[in-house]
Amino acid sequence: MALPGSLRRQPTDRGLVSHCTHHHIVVFLLTFFSYSLLHASRKTFSNVKVSISSQWTPSCLNTTAPELRPYELWNSSHLFPNAEEATLFLGTLDTIFLFSYAVGLFVSGTVGDRLNLRWVLSFGMCSSALVVFFFGTLTEWLHFYNKWFYCCLWVVNGLLQSTGWPCVVAVMGNWFGKAGRGFVFGLWSACASVGNILGAFLASCVLKYGYEYAFLVTASVQFAGGVIVFFGLLTSPKEVGLPELGADEDDSVEEDANRPLMSNDDADDDDRNYSIQATDTDNQPKAIGFFQACCLPGVVLYSLAYACLKLVNYSFFFWLPFYLSNNFGWKEAEADQLSIWYDVGGIIGGTIQGLISDVLQKRAPVLAISLLFAVGSLFGYSRSPNSKPINAVIMAITGFFIGGPSNMISSAISADLGRQDLVKGSSEALATVTGIVDGTGSIGAAVGQYLVSLIQENLRWMWVFYFFILMTSSTILFISPLIVREMKLLLHEWRLRVLAE
Repeated sequence: MALPGSLRRQPTDRGLVSHCTHHHIVVFLLTFFSYSLLHASRKTFSNVKVSISSQWTPSCLNTTAPELRPYELWNSSHLFPNAEEATLFLGTLDTIFLFSYAVGLFVSGTVGDRLNLRWVLSFGMCSSALVVFFFGTLTEWLHFYNKWFYCCLWVVNGLLQSTGWPCVVAVMGNWFGKAGRGFVFGLWSACASVGNILGAFLASCVLKYGYEYAFLVTASVQFAGGVIVFFGLLTSPKEVGLPELGADEDDSVEEDANRPLMSNDDADDDDRNYSIQATDTDNQPKAIGFFQACCLPGVVLYSLAYACLKLVNYSFFFWLPFYLSNNFGWKEAEADQLSIWYDVGGIIGGTIQGLISDVLQKRAPVLAISLLFAVGSLFGYSRSPNSKPINAVIMAITGFFIGGPSNMISSAISADLGRQDLVKGSSEALATVTGIVDGTGSIGAAVGQYLVSLIQENLRWMWVFYFFILMTSSTILFISPLIVREMKLLLHEWRLRVLAE
């Protein structure tokens, strides 16, 4: 008994290998490290929060500061009377950054679909590096401390950094089709975690000289990366004369490799020919509109789910080193290095879960199982003893079950959403859809960072973890319709295979 076309498993590994060139490898590495450098500069801020808090309060005086006049302007670094108020302001800066980052994502996605992705990405990297340098290094060298100046710089930094993710996901979507997309994007989405590790490593190496040197090093490396991207990144295969994804209609493997997982397997063939874009004879398809992208199936549900999940993931990103120092009394440099294990877990989780979703050809059930385990790991980590080895192990497990799904939604699933049948033939939906999903996630993360600082100050850290458990459960709730639909499809496929045997 022959199986329906939608149930035949394609040799995704063969399709992936046969179409992989050295250009694919270069694009993979350039986009990977470009976003890693963006994340490294963000991680620097979270890794030096203890030092910044000490510098901004009377508990620590900078005895090496030159006596510039007027003293109140140039030498007074005491922005806050105590560490609690300084910590609350640091949380406010995180919120400001994420709100501006979220707004920027909605804009950057549409801009990236209309301008050269290489220009947008390179501009964002270089200009953001300059802002980070001004924020953390130049102000400390000049001993100029001003809350409003810090806020303004961090708003600008959020807007500039938002150019990164939509552009790199769109470039990867242009080069890599559905063949092995879960595995490839799962491995590639480790770029954020690698950036966190790199930022933590660089910060811990130079922190003894002053937190300003941590900002200096990461900003310099990021600026150099932006220059390399400008001269070396190829945004699509057609730039080197290779066929675009889906161009070869006679190759059934390639055709199925580029049909996204988000397509409706129950739809009629006539429905598959429907496109949001009007058919035109131009070789260059037009980018779809923002609201059209929002109306694509699955975009809203995954965006809301990602808002809850990114809140938890970014809370670990922003607050984990501070939590380890504050709760266990460990040295800041040691806390920075220990926090790396959360990202290690996220790297492994994203890769393995992406591979499993490729085998099943379904994403939502894999996410649901991982998030259920994440609830248990969060509860366990909240009760971690004052032991670095035990803390590191539970931290890595938590990163596996939280960072893995987060990487899948922001990369492979975003690419699936931007490549579904309603926008078939239009790569210009990728950056827009990615910006919507990640932008909504960043709004949730922005609200969460301020709530974390408030909960921690009034109810202590245990209630922060209860809040994380609530948000993780909400993530499962938002994607529950997709989970039910994909589970029904899996059961239907299984029954047909049993009958075929």
